[in-house]
Amino acid sequence: MINLDIIVLLIVVVLIFQRLWRVLGTRPEVETKKVKLSREGAEKLYNLLKNEAEKELKEAAQNAEELVPVDSKPFNEIDAVLVSIPNFNKANFITGAKKAFQVITEAFNKADTETLKMLVSPSILKKMQAVIKQRQDEAIAAETDFICFDKADIIKAKVDSKNNALISVEFVSEQVNVLRDKDNKIIEGDENYIQTITDVWTFERALDAKTLNWVLVSTKK
Repeated sequence: MINLDIIVLLIVVVLIFQRLWRVLGTRPEVETKKVKLSREGAEKLYNLLKNEAEKELKEAAQNAEELVPVDSKPFNEIDAVLVSIPNFNKANFITGAKKAFQVITEAFNKADTETLKMLVSPSILKKMQAVIKQRQDEAIAAETDFICFDKADIIKAKVDSKNNALISVEFVSEQVNVLRDKDNKIIEGDENYIQTITDVWTFERALDAKTLNWVLVSTKK
């Protein structure tokens, strides 16, 4: 196995050589002028370029660390399941789950069942439609002013016997929720009060699915 320190040293040397060549290298139009450096000046230039090269290597290493996929880092039991899911990216999934949370919540409040059909399972859709119908019968309107997410973390992951991946996400969000009657009077909630709400939503996707779309199959407070 090649020693990492040797590789780093070689890179530093290459970087220094490139800079020295740019500084001291001859150019056709000035070939008659030779650059002379004292030993002390050469050492100072070498040290300057060496420090600069090491700084660039450090920054490059930091940038590389930031670009390392989440899935490639040491993982726990949850991550062991996640890496078994084809084309799965943890960061992308969390981003999509947060977006789904907002879209589904808004569609539910607006009684937009067409949007819900694309994002939730039949059983969840049935429950939502029952609530929507009850509100419509009572002329109740629901409003949710979403403020932000305080947290969105995967807390459980598994692959069931039907070869479906199920991932549970705990959302902690800040929202303003109110229910209004037919006269637009608030009958539940406070439009001036921001609630911190914790929800656990479970999303499902078949491992052999042709798309990367996940469907909401469970919700818990």
